[in-house]
Amino acid sequence: MPISRRALAAAAITALALPLSACGSGGDDAGSTDASGKVEGNITFQTWNLRANFKDYFEGVIGDFEKKYPGTHVKWVDQPAEGYPDKISADAAGGTLPDVVNVAPDLVAPLAKAGLAMDLDKAAAKYKGEYLPGAWASHQVPGLPGTYAFPWYLNTGPLFYNKTLFKQAGLDAEKPPKTYDELFTDALQLAEKTDGKVATLANVPTIEDFGRYGSTLTNKEGTGFAFNDAKGVELLTKYKQLYDAKALDPQALTATPESTGKKFLTGAVAMNPGSALDLDNFKKQAPNLYKNIGITDQITSTGHVNMYVQGLMVNAKTRNTPAAVAFAHFVTDAEHQMSFAKKVAIFPSTAGSLNDPYFTKEDGTDETRVRVAAAKSLKTAVNYTPVQFSDQMKTALRNEVAKALQGKQSPKDALDNAVKACDQLLKQQG
Repeated sequence: MPISRRALAAAAITALALPLSACGSGGDDAGSTDASGKVEGNITFQTWNLRANFKDYFEGVIGDFEKKYPGTHVKWVDQPAEGYPDKISADAAGGTLPDVVNVAPDLVAPLAKAGLAMDLDKAAAKYKGEYLPGAWASHQVPGLPGTYAFPWYLNTGPLFYNKTLFKQAGLDAEKPPKTYDELFTDALQLAEKTDGKVATLANVPTIEDFGRYGSTLTNKEGTGFAFNDAKGVELLTKYKQLYDAKALDPQALTATPESTGKKFLTGAVAMNPGSALDLDNFKKQAPNLYKNIGITDQITSTGHVNMYVQGLMVNAKTRNTPAAVAFAHFVTDAEHQMSFAKKVAIFPSTAGSLNDPYFTKEDGTDETRVRVAAAKSLKTAVNYTPVQFSDQMKTALRNEVAKALQGKQSPKDALDNAVKACDQLLKQQG
């Protein structure tokens, strides 16, 4: 799929109850978590809209694998971005799921519940230490023991801020806020100093914000949501204070990434998430802003930023467990992740890779400024979005948050209602 921060978040899989009896490409009698046998046989590898730009890369990786393991053959299938979750669901229900599948955490969750995703804590435990702890944990499903995909490439986004606006408000432009408490204090000061003409933020809080603030997002079993806890209510209460003081942009309730980016570009908003592409845009369209851009980490009160992650799942029904596990590991090992990261703006999930000079040394370009900042934060990043949290749930949360900010209901009532709505949607997932 197109590799961008938004794409890496991945659209939630359509709520489709997969039959627990659904078999994979190997049939009901196939499937074993024992990967210790000889690596041989035919397997199918499916990616998500990667052939157009990376055909040579993947053909090279497959060729190297087949050379390393004579007697293996990997058939590569690349699916278009449009309808990918539905394609996976249909293959799972029809018993035609490939042996190794490119997934995001929300895509793997229903497959794991249906018994179609192999538990790598059993099949590939020896490889666990090769990956960043947060990345390995990203494909775990609450309520189920195990890990259901090898972590592959990661992404995250730094936060840009306008140093000029900070200075004008009497804030230290070289010490941007790091925690939510610092953010709220600075935002209120900035709004006061500008008589409400400049907001610090242009987005309402999302599920990731509640996670970064320290709210407990789900119960331990994963059977219900819990972001209406004391921390969650506290966060939304503070956002309400920002909204009332015009420290949160009045149009945040209907904001899009494009609209918030434009407000940052014109100096109406002091902070906004972004990427190296945005820096280039600033340089061309707003040179004065570009000269005064600050780059900092995402705001977090937990000490861990949010990561977006892709993975490679092994079909639990594969006939060739040793080959499928070996190939999924081969594609996601440190060497191959590093070579892939140098072809596109993503980050490896393997331990130690982010210490490579490619991710630690700046050369004065916009690209490396952002890459170094993002890589540093990814070492301890967490995928906060619960694997069960669908697009419908995101909408339900956003709607209730909007009511709270507008004063139509209390923050507590808003989050209680959001949790209730999300729990109902969760039950429909099966």
